[in-house]
Amino acid sequence: MTTPPSATEPVVLADHTTLRLGGPAARFVNATTAAELVEVVTAADSAREPLLVLGGGSNLVISDAGFDGTVVRVGTSGRRIDRLSDGRVQLTVEAGEDWDEVVAHTVANDLGGLECLSGIPGLVGATPVQNVGAYGVEITDVLVSVDLLDRESGQVRMVPAAELGLAYRTSVLKGKDNAVVLRARFALTDGGRSAPIAYAELARTLGVEVGDRAPVGEVRKVVLELRRGKGMVLDAVDNDTWSAGSFFTNPILAEDELPAVLDRVAARVGADVAMPRYPATEGHLKLSAAWLIERAGFGKGHSARDGRVSLSTKHTLALTNRGSASTADLLALAAEVRDGVRAAFGVRLHPEPVLIGCEL
Repeated sequence: MTTPPSATEPVVLADHTTLRLGGPAARFVNATTAAELVEVVTAADSAREPLLVLGGGSNLVISDAGFDGTVVRVGTSGRRIDRLSDGRVQLTVEAGEDWDEVVAHTVANDLGGLECLSGIPGLVGATPVQNVGAYGVEITDVLVSVDLLDRESGQVRMVPAAELGLAYRTSVLKGKDNAVVLRARFALTDGGRSAPIAYAELARTLGVEVGDRAPVGEVRKVVLELRRGKGMVLDAVDNDTWSAGSFFTNPILAEDELPAVLDRVAARVGADVAMPRYPATEGHLKLSAAWLIERAGFGKGHSARDGRVSLSTKHTLALTNRGSASTADLLALAAEVRDGVRAAFGVRLHPEPVLIGCEL
C-alpha cells in the first residue's frame, strides 16, 4: 500500500478531479488491490474516521476546504474476458480501471455493448453508482453484477444489477457511503457488432437507421468525435473539458405539471416554439436541461466571477473551470443557472455530480 504523505505535504484534491477543484486531504492513501482497499476502508470505519473513496474524480465537486479525513484512491487494476455460449461474453473489471481504456479494450477485442460509452472519464467502479449513460446506452443495459464491500458488516458480497436500483443517472449506491464497489461484470456480445443504435444523432452520423447495428470500431470513433465537439473528452489544454461533464440532470416532470411549464415557455420564447420532451417513467416526461438553460438566457460561454468559471463554449450543460477558479466560484455559477431556469420556467434543475463538503 502506498505510504500516506506526511502532514507537511498534504495532497491537494484539485489534482485528482477533472474540474481541477478541491482543497487538501488530511490523509491520502492509494489502494492498488481490492484487499488493500478493503483494509483502508475497514480501518477508517473502525476508527470512526471520515472517509472519501476517490475514483477518477470526474463526478465530484470538492469544497475549497478539502476533506478532513482519509481519502482512499481506488487504484486497483485487472480485467478478464470469459467467452460464454451463443456469442455471449462476460467482462469482469476491477473498480480502479480507467473506464475509457476498458471500452477501447472491448472494441479491440470485437466485443459489442460498451462502444456508445466511449470517452466518458472516470473509473469502472463509479459507473454503476451513477448508472452512466450516453448516446442511448446506460450501464443498466450491460451490467450483470458488482462485488461490494458492505461497510456496515465489513463483508464483501456479489450483488446482481437488478438489486442496485439503477435508474436515470442514479442507483441505490449514489449519495450514500455504506458500500464500496470493488469490481463489476458486464454482459457483452462477440462478433464486432455494436448494440442497436438508439440515439438519433449517432445514427445520422453513422449513416444508419435507429435500431441498426454497426461495427464497434466505427461507433467508438464517431462517439469520440461527437463528444470532442461538445468538449466532453478530457484535454489538459482545453478549459472546456475542465468540468464534471453534464452538471445538471435532465429534469423529469409528472405529466400534469407540463401545462404550466408550457405556458411559461410560450410566454418567454413564443407559442410556436416546441420544447423537447421525451417519455420517462410511467406518467412522467423528461425535459432537456440544455434547452431550458439556453432559453433561460444562459448561452455557451456564459461566465461568472470575473471569468474564472463559465458554461462550456461547446455545451451549455458543462460548467467549467477556466484555470483559476475556486469551488465557491463554480457553485455560484451553478446557482445562477439553476435559479434562472426556475424563474423562467418553474423547473428546478438538480446537480449530477456528488458534492463533497459543499452544497448548492
